[in-house]
Amino acid sequence: MTTRQPNAGLERLYRQSGWTLRQFAQAVNRIGTERGTPLTYTQPSIHQWLQGHMPREAVRPLVLEALSRKLHLGREDMDPSRRSVLGVGLFSVALTIPGWPDVVGRMNAMRVDPQRRIGPSEVQAVTPMTERLSDLDDEFGGRYARPMAAAFLVNTVAPYLRADASSETRKSMMAAAALLCYLTGWMAVDEGAHGRAQQYYVKSLELAGAGNDPTTYCHVLRGMSVQAADLGHGTPAVRLANAAADASPESSPRMRAFITGQQAHAYALAGEKTNALNSLREAERAVNQAESRLGTFGGFSSATLAYATAQVRHALGDTKGSIASLNDHFTLRDSTDMQRTKLVFSSLLAERQLEVGHLEAACATWNAVLDEYPGIHSGRMDRQVAKIPSLLSPYRSNSAARQTSEHARELIAK
Repeated sequence: MTTRQPNAGLERLYRQSGWTLRQFAQAVNRIGTERGTPLTYTQPSIHQWLQGHMPREAVRPLVLEALSRKLHLGREDMDPSRRSVLGVGLFSVALTIPGWPDVVGRMNAMRVDPQRRIGPSEVQAVTPMTERLSDLDDEFGGRYARPMAAAFLVNTVAPYLRADASSETRKSMMAAAALLCYLTGWMAVDEGAHGRAQQYYVKSLELAGAGNDPTTYCHVLRGMSVQAADLGHGTPAVRLANAAADASPESSPRMRAFITGQQAHAYALAGEKTNALNSLREAERAVNQAESRLGTFGGFSSATLAYATAQVRHALGDTKGSIASLNDHFTLRDSTDMQRTKLVFSSLLAERQLEVGHLEAACATWNAVLDEYPGIHSGRMDRQVAKIPSLLSPYRSNSAARQTSEHARELIAK
C-alpha cells in the first residue's frame, strides 16, 4: 500500500499566507462563487490537501488563484512596463464581499517575524506617504503613481504587517495599510484593471477589519460601488452603496452626503427613480448642513454634489439637465480639486453636449481637454480621448469636428 506524502510545496505557500485552515477554505470558496460555481470547503478539506490529497481537477486553478491573490498582489504592478497584466482579471458582479463581523480580527493569525519590531513611528511614516501617493494620482493619473504605490506596499508595508508590535501599533498599521491598499485599487480602476482593483479592494476590507477601522471599511465599499456604477452595473452598485451606508460608523453630514450621493447614482442606474431622487435630496440636505470638508477621506462638497446630480439625471434620461449640473460642478470647483477628474468630467460634458446636438460646444470642450491631456498618465483619460474620433465621425463635413478629431488622433498616436 502506497503511503501518501505531504504536499510540501502547498504547505510552504500556506505558511507564507498566514492563513488559518478556515481562512484558506473561505478564500477558495469565495473564488468559486465569483466563477459561478459555489463551493463549501472547510478546514478538514485543506488539511487533507496539505497531507497529499489532490483537490478535484476543476478546483485546482481556484486554489492557485487564491494563493496568488494572497501572496503576489502588488508585485506585478511594480513594473512600469506591466502591459501584459493591466487587464488581469475581469470585473465580477458576483464578487463576495466580506461583512464587517467577518473581517474583524481576520488577520490576527498572521505569522509574526520575531526579528523585526515596529512602533508608532513606522505607522506615522505610512500615512503621509499614502497621502503623497494620492496627490500624485490626483495630479498625474494612476499609470504614473500605481507602480510607486505597489512598490511601497510590497517592499515596506507588507513586512511591517508581519513584524512584531504592540496590539495598538499593529491595529494602527493594519488600518494604514488598508487605506494604501484601497488607494492602489483606485489607481487600478483608473487604468481599467478592474479585476485587479477588486482584489485590492477586498484586501483593503480585510485590513480595515483587522485594524478595527470601520470608516475605511465604509469608504472602500463606497469606492467599489463607484467602480460598479462607472461600468454600468446598477444593481451591484446599489448593493455596495447600501452596504457602505449600513457599515458607516458615523452620521456626520459630510459622511451622509458621501454615501447617499453614491446611493443616488447607483439607484438611478438600476432604474429605481424614486430611491435615486430621495437619496439625492438627502445628499443635498447633508451638504447644506456640513460646515467643513475636513475629516472625510474623499471629502464631499457642493461641487461633488453637482457631479452626482449630473450622473443621476443622465442615468434617468435627462441629458440636458445633466449638462446643466456638470456646468454647475465646474463653477463650484476650487483650486484643490484634482486635475484628472477635471478632464474626465469635461470629457463627459463634451459627450453629452454632442448627444443633444450641440456639436460646436462639444468640440470646444474637447479641445480644452486635449490641450491638457498630454500631462496626464491616466488609462481612463486614454480611453476617453480614444473615443473622440469615432464619436465625431458622423460630422466629418464640419470643420470644427474634423479638426478636433484629427487633434485627438495625433495625441493617441504619440
